[in-house]
Amino acid sequence: MADSSPPKPPAPKPPAVRIRAAAAAPAGTLGASTGTTVRLNKRMAELGLCSRREADDWIIKGWVRVNGAPAVMGQPVALDARIEVDRQAEQQQRQQVTILINKPVGYVSGQAEDGHEPAVVLVQPQNRWRECNSRMRWGHEQLRGLAPAGRLDIDSIGLLVLTQDGRVARQLIGEDSLMEKEYLVRVSLGVGGESSNVQAVFPPEKLALLNHGLSLDGQALRPAKVSWQNPEQLRFVLTEGKKRQIRRMCEQVGLFVTGLKRVRIGRVNLGHLPVGQWRYLMPHESF
Repeated sequence: MADSSPPKPPAPKPPAVRIRAAAAAPAGTLGASTGTTVRLNKRMAELGLCSRREADDWIIKGWVRVNGAPAVMGQPVALDARIEVDRQAEQQQRQQVTILINKPVGYVSGQAEDGHEPAVVLVQPQNRWRECNSRMRWGHEQLRGLAPAGRLDIDSIGLLVLTQDGRVARQLIGEDSLMEKEYLVRVSLGVGGESSNVQAVFPPEKLALLNHGLSLDGQALRPAKVSWQNPEQLRFVLTEGKKRQIRRMCEQVGLFVTGLKRVRIGRVNLGHLPVGQWRYLMPHESF
């Protein structure tokens, strides 16, 4: 006898989301059990899902759910809240680019100022380094929202990061970032001063001050790593980026900067990237 029972409905498809559970609060700090809450966009940034601005955009688009319910702007969430993000958000992130450029002298890092062009104008197909091995294809949409993640002053050259990815920006210039930036700095003894063997006459106690003990704008600077590369050149490794910081530090100890080049940010090196050219950050690279 034939089975006359109705066919079973197909199993429902899993929701198009990814779930990021909150990290446990560190020992000795307030946890979810005490009622601690933070704004949803801040919590999403803390979990590495996106930047705060990106989180707000996703919330507006309806791509975020908290404990199964649609999220709203400004929503406070507990530290153990379940945050779900629609796959459309992940797809959007995968299309975002991060670009490394060897900034020449005469270009500013951000918005055009005093008649000087921003470095982003160099991000054109003809300036892409021929040894860039990324499979990413150039498109004008990659300029939308492409912003510098850190400064490099107009008189300096070297590694500048431009990114559409808020996670990268937060990692490099977020308020809690301790990302190392390495510079090669050519110096002389004052403006127009001796530069043939500065190391031989520069007092060791002043080199010690460059490493730790100076202040700018009324605030003590974080410890740095400063050492001689050769008799006319210092190597600086900083974990902060105040305006014209290295030049102002050198002025305080009687040195004048005649050339400054950034060669590394975190684990990403400038390498052989020519001045004025750019390349994509590769998928296997991370700061």
